[in-house]
Amino acid sequence: MKMRVINLIKRAAAVLLFAPALALAADASVNLDKAPVSTEPAALQHGAKLFVNYCLNCHGASYVRYNQLENIGLSEQMIRDNLLFTGEKVGDLMKIAMQREDGKAWFGAAPPDLSVIARSRASGDGSGADWLYTYLRQFYRDTERPTGWNNVIFENVGMPHVLWELQGEQVAKVTQNANGSKHVELSLAKPGKLSVEEYDKAVADLVSFLVWMGEPVAEKRKAIGTVVLIFLAGFFVLAYALKKNYWKDIH
Repeated sequence: MKMRVINLIKRAAAVLLFAPALALAADASVNLDKAPVSTEPAALQHGAKLFVNYCLNCHGASYVRYNQLENIGLSEQMIRDNLLFTGEKVGDLMKIAMQREDGKAWFGAAPPDLSVIARSRASGDGSGADWLYTYLRQFYRDTERPTGWNNVIFENVGMPHVLWELQGEQVAKVTQNANGSKHVELSLAKPGKLSVEEYDKAVADLVSFLVWMGEPVAEKRKAIGTVVLIFLAGFFVLAYALKKNYWKDIH
């Protein structure tokens, strides 16, 4: 119980730490696409595979242990065979070897930990899942950027497009609106390994996994909450019946 409380405090601290910086990086006027977040084990397992293969090189998830992935239907052996590559143990936290100083030197800013990224990205324009789903689908080629990539909703982002082999290469047509704002229209110049629909589905699975990481016990919490509400409703009926029976002779 003590460790669970400590982990919850750490998660809350991380949200408070990253939220201000991330909010400043986003364009408040951007329209976010609705993320089709899923809690299905198959979607979460596919998202976990994408996360480990494409994200975990630079971004850690230091509040989540590999063995917690058993909660999305993976066995310990499946985790060993498919998600552990450099000597990690099943009980280890999902950390990375890259130091923050190196990340800052290479990308201009240290890549953030992604344990609670879906929660810290929430804003008035949409949920954190909506932001991530839109962001991961709106990279485009930009030869003026050090990485060769830019992003519509995170202009001058330091992160390269790590999923470009799956999506392909998009190019941007930028026009200036009458009010001085820019409008960016993307088109696919070079197809990737996946079709547009398949890539959108892959991103949705990845975002679903990032949402799950933010609160791995969310489904259990909701189930317990439902049981508690049912109990309270039943208890209210019994208490009201007892009150009516107790006061019947007085009224």
